[in-house]
Amino acid sequence: MSKLEIKVDESYESFKNIDCFENACVVIDNMLRVLENPKNMNIYWKKIVPMIPQAYYDRDPKSDTKEELLYLVCSNSFYLDELFEKAEDEQAIDALNKCEQECC
Repeated sequence: MSKLEIKVDESYESFKNIDCFENACVVIDNMLRVLENPKNMNIYWKKIVPMIPQAYYDRDPKSDTKEELLYLVCSNSFYLDELFEKAEDEQAIDALNKCEQECC
């Protein structure tokens, strides 16, 4: 095996101590907080909010077996970034950046 090849059991070692479920929960926490301001709510977010899986509300990563929460955050990261930038919410921007960099 060459030095550049990665063994299968080592390929995801860098994700070992990253809690992507919690990272996604923090992003959704921020999203819901930002959306409490009626000027930030629109038809798009009215469609997205009901898509939040029950695992988020239960804070139970074991019930999110298909990683629906992380998928929701990652597939909407562009729109979340736009929402957080428009709201000028640094805390939300930082949470999204962390989740994107570590998990998406």
